[in-house]
Amino acid sequence: MMNLILNEERYENDIRALLMAFYHGEKILVQKVNAEGINSESLEEGLTLEALYIDDGMKLTMKDMAGEVLAQRKIDQMPEDRKEGKNCLKTQLYDLLSEVTGKTLPWGTLTGIRPTKIPMAFLDEGYPKAYGEEHLRQVYKVSEEKIHLCTQVAVNEKRILESVDFDNSYSLYVGIPFCPTICLYCSFSSYPLSVWQNRVDDYLEALFKEIRQVRSMLEGKKLTTAYMGGGTPTSLNANQMDRLLTVLEENFELNPIREFTIEAGRPDSFDMDKLRVMKNHGIERISINPQTLNQKTLDVIGRRHTVEDVYRAFEMAKKVGFSNINMDLILGLPGETAEDVEKTLAGVGSMGPESMTVHSLAVKRASRLNQNLEMYPPASFKEVNRMIGMAWKQATDMGMEPYYLYRQKNMAGNLENVGYAKPGKECLYNILIMEEKQTIIALGAGGSTKIVYPEENRIERVENVKSVKDYIERIDEMIARKERKFQSI
Repeated sequence: MMNLILNEERYENDIRALLMAFYHGEKILVQKVNAEGINSESLEEGLTLEALYIDDGMKLTMKDMAGEVLAQRKIDQMPEDRKEGKNCLKTQLYDLLSEVTGKTLPWGTLTGIRPTKIPMAFLDEGYPKAYGEEHLRQVYKVSEEKIHLCTQVAVNEKRILESVDFDNSYSLYVGIPFCPTICLYCSFSSYPLSVWQNRVDDYLEALFKEIRQVRSMLEGKKLTTAYMGGGTPTSLNANQMDRLLTVLEENFELNPIREFTIEAGRPDSFDMDKLRVMKNHGIERISINPQTLNQKTLDVIGRRHTVEDVYRAFEMAKKVGFSNINMDLILGLPGETAEDVEKTLAGVGSMGPESMTVHSLAVKRASRLNQNLEMYPPASFKEVNRMIGMAWKQATDMGMEPYYLYRQKNMAGNLENVGYAKPGKECLYNILIMEEKQTIIALGAGGSTKIVYPEENRIERVENVKSVKDYIERIDEMIARKERKFQSI
């Protein structure tokens, strides 16, 4: 447990994020104080960080359980500009926490989810790659390893995005919220199929209605990519998948589309019939997501399939003729060591997918994992960082390069998720959703539409309700939300 003492709310989230990066897994108790000062009796047992604004400056103090000062930093004059003020505060706080803990963070002071936007901005303005590298180094204290990764991803993203007409195009997300079971780490809008089996067709009818209505709002725009995720889309049976893809084909021009990805997901969720349905509708890119190739871990996280099922599923997909298969892995799963990850990476290497997405475990607030951290303690920062290095080497050995990157809150080791792909096999949708340069229309329960206004440098969001029941019953309202927003464009 850690105590965080504040006398203003300014930059609270940034302070919390950096604290959590240094003290991963610790719970943070925030106490707001006024002129009367700190009530020491209300503090929990543990370290205390005081972040107090004084006149035009700020004082940062870390104290131990006895109240003894461990380290202190003072900012005499906080910059008025919010971005400069945030960077100034985070730099001082980073140095203080580094002094107390004796460690540095690979991503330095960066706690945001899209670090590639920093070097990408320099590339867009015509500066050489070295400018972005130096900015990451000097302003954000990023390690050389992550600077190399971040800038390499930015260079690859820029190359891939050059052919996209952002002003006259859009991408499409279709959400299927059902799953065979809910995994230990999951907090997405997903519903166990065993409970919702009788409402799947009702959900699809509502989704079909949204598809038909939304298409009429997009006249004059060209569809670039489509992505079907969830949940687990292949929890639909073959007939339901066929109906859904048919409705999409009837309402959107899919024939000249750059890419259509379906998350095949768990190997126990699809068979040859479902794979053939997808292939017959022209789908070339699917994602098979084993997360690990260690049976003990699969059992712990709630997967009801075997390691052998993963190999069989991949072989089936290749036999049907899919030309672009991605595999998702999670590093830092409960109880896994670097040796376990080495086994998984070797297995993926033997199958030879065209791309591989490597996630660092993020402990989501609503997940069963977060509610049972005592039973499933997170892996150490050093261990997860070692795993990430191993994954990068394996990807390189498989002829892949990193092409997109993002981070999440509460991620193991404050690290990152990275997409690797062989040249020409990158997932364009993944880049578009991260860089937020193109409008993305999200259909289905929990979908979040992002309408991009590039000239105004802003994004408008239109949210669908997360509840399957509410989505079915309030589908007309979900459509009306989009209609109002598109009428204002």
